[in-house]
Amino acid sequence: MTDTLNTQSTFDLPTVRYIELTDEVATSKIASQLAQVFPAGVIYLIGGLGAGKTTFTRALLQEKGHIGAVKSPTYTLVEPYQIKGQSVFHFDLYRLNDPFELELMGIRDYLDDRNALILIEWPQKGESVIPAADLQLTLQIADDDITRHLKIEAFGPIGIAALTALNCDFSQVQKGWEAP
Repeated sequence: MTDTLNTQSTFDLPTVRYIELTDEVATSKIASQLAQVFPAGVIYLIGGLGAGKTTFTRALLQEKGHIGAVKSPTYTLVEPYQIKGQSVFHFDLYRLNDPFELELMGIRDYLDDRNALILIEWPQKGESVIPAADLQLTLQIADDDITRHLKIEAFGPIGIAALTALNCDFSQVQKGWEAP
């Protein structure tokens, strides 16, 4: 009988960090830092209504150089941006009834650009169609309704490099923290 070796690379395993965001300014700060270390790839944004997903996205896009409003694409499914020559696509799949609707709207056209930054709110609604995440951010509203608990999971070399480069105090791990 031969032993089976686990050939899964370190980059296939998620790296996880937790941070407490005491207010909207703290949320914007971490988003701005992430914008500097994550040039392109796929970010999933998970959290209940009002958890701060769009606030996070707004700060990230503004740090990248976007001038103007950043609105939630809840009704349009996607808001495209061109920022300093880079395509950025902000998806909100909350109102999606079936992942196939993404095919009908031409999601593949948005995903062709390997240099694009893709932010996806409510990714679980498009799970069979959307690309895998490099980073998954889960925001949870704390009991005081102001503080947010942020869980960052990095997948693959792009996500792990970004998470490693973040300049944050990850020592604020919350005991008993649970994703929504």
